[in-house]
Amino acid sequence: MNPDTLLQDHDALLLVDVQNDFCPGGSLAVPKGDTIIPLLNDWIVSARRNGNPIIASRDWHPVEHVSFDMRGGPWPVHCVQDTKGAEFHPDLDIDNRVVRVSKGTHFDQDAYSAFDSTGLGTYLRRANIQRLWVGGLAQDVCVLATVLDGMKEGFEMHLIRAATRPVDEAQGEDALNRMKDAGAILD
Repeated sequence: MNPDTLLQDHDALLLVDVQNDFCPGGSLAVPKGDTIIPLLNDWIVSARRNGNPIIASRDWHPVEHVSFDMRGGPWPVHCVQDTKGAEFHPDLDIDNRVVRVSKGTHFDQDAYSAFDSTGLGTYLRRANIQRLWVGGLAQDVCVLATVLDGMKEGFEMHLIRAATRPVDEAQGEDALNRMKDAGAILD
């Protein structure tokens, strides 16, 4: 799959949560999460060359966020604002042209989707974006929520299947089926 031949006018690249805490060695590591980075970097280069917007979402939690197990949530502490774990993986080719979307920023509310209380849908419509190419972490959590919400927002959603990894393989397969059944295109 060659991004140079796939990216068109009115397309954007959406990178979901490719952060240190979700990669090997992180507090909530996705197995082989870092293996998607070279492919995502190829897409980034193509999007830059073609003039397509690039958006990178990130978990950006305050200390003592409601999703943390110490607060009764389902997850270990992860992606706390201004920590090394919350940074984008250093091998991901992020520069100052990439639009950063922070989610999960409220103490009392979790957010899995890049569209959840971020204004992303409005931003994309103003930029006349119609189709999104999505990769990132984790396939069965935030990528799934982002793809489903993007479709609800009216965008044509394409999952770059090789550029995402699940927390759990069985749940990853279920997530792929849910995205496909909802109308997403799995590339």
